[in-house]
Amino acid sequence: MANRPVFLFILIYFFLPLSTFADTVDLKSGRSVEGKVVENTDKYVKIEAYGVVLTYYKDEVKNINQNRSHDSSQAQPQVSISGKTRDFWVAYFKANPLPQPAFQLQNPGASIFLDYAQYGEFQNAGEAGFQYVVNDKEGLKEALGEGIYPNDDIYKDPDFQRLNAQGSLKGSRWDILSSKEFQRAFFIWADAGEDPGVKLFFTAKALENAGLIEQAVKAYYATAVFNPDSTGFTKEHFPWPIAPAAISAVKRLCRDYPDLNCELQGASYSVRKADGNDVIIFNPGKIIHKTLEERIKDIPDLAFLPVVQKRGEGKVKIVEYANRHWQMFVDDKPYYVKGITYGPTEIGIGPHSDPHFGDRWMFTDKNKNGLIDAPYEAWIDDGRKPVGDFQLLKEMGINTIRLYVPNSSKTTYDPAMINKPLLRDMYKTFGIRAIMGDFLGAYTIGSGASWDEGTDYTDPQQREKMKAVVRAKVMDLKDEPFVLMWLLGNENNMSGSYKGVNATRTNASSQPQAYAEFLNEVAAMIHEIDKNHPVAVGNVELDLSDYYNKYAQALDVIGVNSYRGAEGFGALFIDAQNKFDRPVLIMEYGCDAYADGKEPGEDRQLNYLKGNFRDLIYNKPGGPGVGNAVGGLIFEYLDEWWKTPGNPEDEHAVLRDGLKLSDVREEWLGIAGQGDGKNSPFERHLRKAYYYFKDNLDKVPDK
Repeated sequence: MANRPVFLFILIYFFLPLSTFADTVDLKSGRSVEGKVVENTDKYVKIEAYGVVLTYYKDEVKNINQNRSHDSSQAQPQVSISGKTRDFWVAYFKANPLPQPAFQLQNPGASIFLDYAQYGEFQNAGEAGFQYVVNDKEGLKEALGEGIYPNDDIYKDPDFQRLNAQGSLKGSRWDILSSKEFQRAFFIWADAGEDPGVKLFFTAKALENAGLIEQAVKAYYATAVFNPDSTGFTKEHFPWPIAPAAISAVKRLCRDYPDLNCELQGASYSVRKADGNDVIIFNPGKIIHKTLEERIKDIPDLAFLPVVQKRGEGKVKIVEYANRHWQMFVDDKPYYVKGITYGPTEIGIGPHSDPHFGDRWMFTDKNKNGLIDAPYEAWIDDGRKPVGDFQLLKEMGINTIRLYVPNSSKTTYDPAMINKPLLRDMYKTFGIRAIMGDFLGAYTIGSGASWDEGTDYTDPQQREKMKAVVRAKVMDLKDEPFVLMWLLGNENNMSGSYKGVNATRTNASSQPQAYAEFLNEVAAMIHEIDKNHPVAVGNVELDLSDYYNKYAQALDVIGVNSYRGAEGFGALFIDAQNKFDRPVLIMEYGCDAYADGKEPGEDRQLNYLKGNFRDLIYNKPGGPGVGNAVGGLIFEYLDEWWKTPGNPEDEHAVLRDGLKLSDVREEWLGIAGQGDGKNSPFERHLRKAYYYFKDNLDKVPDK
């Protein structure tokens, strides 16, 4: 009996919850993170929670409570994935073997694991004013190899000298990047008279295109180290920072080529305001050795992590885990959005001839047989046997479409505009749900504003009109089984001065606080009416997300339309996490099926979509990436022939805006075409991208 109190004490000690002994980091967002603080500086705090080390900058932190009574033995081990989920990720990483180089460098340099500290000093890493000061320039040049700053050994390369003497290193350095002349592209860019950051970034791209992957990794990393504040510009003169793009490229190559056994750790890039100016905070991190097995071991099983935040309590809910991964649940089962934009516009109609052209597909029965044409009777171009789009989408692995609920006029909603029986069958028979959208003033729909003036989010009358339309739609549709979530807007944050085919005509970009506050007001109203479905905003990229963080906390999801290139989404997911900690749903990603502006070319579209899809999956919840990507929707299912202004709606145009060839051929974005247009709305030409997703979508685990 004398030992009983000691025994009881031991039982009590070991069965006390972790929080009894944990440190706590309280965030200004209202969230608290429990675990063990492993580093606390004047700039940031790092806390280990269930085997995951999370970093928070001090401007995010409200309070830190450190419990000195615990030690490292109390840290909770991370539980790794197993079974089919593990098999999926092994196959994911092994999909890309290292390519054969197109040519050999005279001086390839040392390995990718070179230690920059041997040749200089990182100053102000992780804070303003970062720079790398070189102490041993010759040693660094030798380690990096030719063409990578500060190495200028290309001028000693016999191949460079030969091609230069032949006059073969002239011409457009931009056009050469998309050619198969890999060595010329490398030499031209390594000798280009460009901004140093732009020059080195595209030198790295030329090395990557040539299959010189190790050298490309070194070149991308050097780009960020030596040019943290460099800026490039798109053809439309939009600025893009070079350093985060270079860091993302290093991470992508280490991810896509596991035979390199590398990973970039600790790198970060952010821009913060100080006295009205942008201040770059950069930490280059370090490229470390990491095997495939080590990568797999680091992937967490979310079932063993605590939930730190929950959005919604009903049918559809979204939760955030201690490692900052977000996961969606439908009927308490994990749900990953495998989506596509579906709007099978019949050839010959468009906004110029029919204000409801985009919604007619829900009712069109041209052959008068009682079946809606596109969903049930579309046929593939190798025969006329009806298959139907819904069946083709199901076979492809699609579980979600995006549908903007039409207005009967600009400011009113008529339930008869939605074919509810059709959408109910889409869900019941084919397992496809719908993201139900309202434009919330985009294209002046809902606001009653004129096109020239555009929607004004500071106008109380316009706000009330838009709010009333949303209320009517939610009240009418909230109990429908096909509804997955609500979506507010579509690229409303686009500049009001933009005049192109996709112009949304709002003042959200010039009145960001008013827009964010209105979003919050509408989202809160939806939550009052409908407890079962989350609310998303439809954004172009991440612009204004800092305003959403401050003024629109009622939003559950940030929806992003993003077209960043074939390599994927760059730093989008980590940027989103830092700016507005919500799950990210890519509402649009896609590429036209036109090759280099010359002719139809499905391989270009396939490679672009494949790169985006792999990046999306890498960053899904329970994956090795950021973990906040809850899915994505391909843009789009079917070509639309109405998009080129001034062009007939029955002609498949190549020109964009009727002016010039551009990077995007708006009428060729479908992963299915409509043949020669004579059999619309029935004929489908399924492109290579369709079959790629048909082979791969269903393999992606929902959890």
